Amino acid sequence: MTISALIIDDEQLARDELAYLLEAARDVDVVAQGANGIEAVELIEEHHPDLVFLDVQMPGLDGFAVIRRVMDRHRKQKNGSAWNLPQFVFATAYDQYAVRAFDVNAVDYLLKPFDRVRVDKALERVRCRITSGAAAAGAGESPIESQLDALLSLLKGPQGGARAAQPAKLIVQAGSRLLLVDQAEICFAEIEEGVIRVVTQQFEGQSKCRTIEELLDQLDPAVFWRAHRSFVVNINQIREVVPWFKSTYQLRMNDKKQTEIPVSRAQTRRLRELFNL
Repeated sequence: MTISALIIDDEQLARDELAYLLEAARDVDVVAQGANGIEAVELIEEHHPDLVFLDVQMPGLDGFAVIRRVMDRHRKQKNGSAWNLPQFVFATAYDQYAVRAFDVNAVDYLLKPFDRVRVDKALERVRCRITSGAAAAGAGESPIESQLDALLSLLKGPQGGARAAQPAKLIVQAGSRLLLVDQAEICFAEIEEGVIRVVTQQFEGQSKCRTIEELLDQLDPAVFWRAHRSFVVNINQIREVVPWFKSTYQLRMNDKKQTEIPVSRAQTRRLRELFNL
């Protein structure tokens, strides 16, 4: 049996490295490669692969959004010429603790830089799942569909249940460490020369996001507010609202330095709404 595969990653070097390692697997045929989430959805619909190596963080649609969109389109076609959902293997630079959720519900992961032994292990797991899935095929929802649903539910957290959702985490790089930070602990984030600095009450580090918009997609919109084009603030970490020049304001934050952040004129109205000024 030949396994048809896609490689989706916004880094050309990562795609080349993984394609090189997969050449040693005689039963894997890389049919196409893509550089972003939009291409991922289109290539999956075009090739109907058995397996997709999918980068977690990409511009536009991230890996999870790709899966959601693919599943939505798959379900709409169920009564027509439906195709089988592929197995997904996440590719990520996160450490093992950050990706522990990815290792459940039949979805594997590979850490960057890729390792031949780990790639071989992932392929073996995929082979077993494809075989077991074929044996269990029948009426009703497919095993892979149930597994992906469970994964997405796990990542979103419990909805509407009796148990409160756990605070969402954000990856922050501090030196050589990748730390999982509760969003509630973040005071603010600032972008400067393309680098996003994330500041908490205890430390500061860098986000792997490329833009403020990409960072905001990962944050709770009820708590985080873009007070200025270069700043996103946690409204629960504002220590003081300071009147400034010509009816403008600055925000004194709750970090160690009590950083003062400007509020743009366009956001002044929103500030007044938040705090009844």
